[in-house]
Amino acid sequence: MSEFSDVVDFFIRVVNNLKDDSLNPSSPLEEIVLKSTERDMAYIDNRRDALKKYGFDFWESLMNDLGEMGLSQLLRHTKISNNLQYSKSEQFPDFMFKVRRTNENLTCGSLLELKDSTGRNIASFNSTLPTHFKNLDEIDIVNGGNLVSRISSIIDENYSAGDCHEYERRCFYLVRTHRGTPEKIRISIIDGSFFETVPKDHLIHQVFLQILSNHINSGQLEISPEKLSQVQEVLSNITDQTIIASSRIVNGASIRPRLRIMAEVHREGNPHSSHYPQISEGTFNFILLANAQSTMLIERLVSEIPELEIFTIKHLRNGEHIVFQFRFNPQTTLKFSRS
Repeated sequence: MSEFSDVVDFFIRVVNNLKDDSLNPSSPLEEIVLKSTERDMAYIDNRRDALKKYGFDFWESLMNDLGEMGLSQLLRHTKISNNLQYSKSEQFPDFMFKVRRTNENLTCGSLLELKDSTGRNIASFNSTLPTHFKNLDEIDIVNGGNLVSRISSIIDENYSAGDCHEYERRCFYLVRTHRGTPEKIRISIIDGSFFETVPKDHLIHQVFLQILSNHINSGQLEISPEKLSQVQEVLSNITDQTIIASSRIVNGASIRPRLRIMAEVHREGNPHSSHYPQISEGTFNFILLANAQSTMLIERLVSEIPELEIFTIKHLRNGEHIVFQFRFNPQTTLKFSRS
């Protein structure tokens, strides 16, 4: 079993829903996910709209198992209030799959963030840096609370506080561009490796070094070469986003400052940009770092989706990535074939 077979299953179900017109490429991304999950989500951030707009009751399986009274008692025990039960929590991530156990080892439990935009650029990341992996400890610190881990601990039957908190979960991003222009729409499930081309700890301290350099170059700061070298050495150790993102208590301050790092995707990190013409209009793509594990998926995916196109693209900053492409616009001329 692949360590991210949850997302592979999800990709297959989305394609099948597009093929039988249960979904269309312009459907809301939330609807695309909720109609393709088969109740394998451990966390949904917008539980309110899931129920009211799409008829998806996140708590339904527990309600069936425990009854209304039993579920209410469980939620009270874990301090999930009535307001939180069906709310839009504005936490990271948008969706989190349940973990699975294979020979006592954890697999799956992938994170899925949604990014929807009307142009070709990917919508900005406003709460956390897009990365290849994240664990629950990091998620809770970035969110400033443990709501995600508390809810997932209730839903996920394979949850065990120790190993699940430290377990490194794959991050995936469901990205759509040109929303509202049907003939130009591209949709992709993108592996976090496509965005994290520099390790996040190195990226963070480089940001602070650039800020320091800009102050020096603007004449706002004078510092000797010796002191500059010392400061640069200190800043090189500021690498932990979870520490940076924590709220701060400053003596005398009536606010608690909290640093949030936003991120905009460079064109070379956007598979829907002109740098990657193979990711064409009218397609739904599953983009993974090319390695032995992703290559092993070819046989299964071709058997499940015979019309799938498979090829590789050269990420300009992070090597080969394999693309599994479904063309939902059959009128578009096929330019690339399986290789």
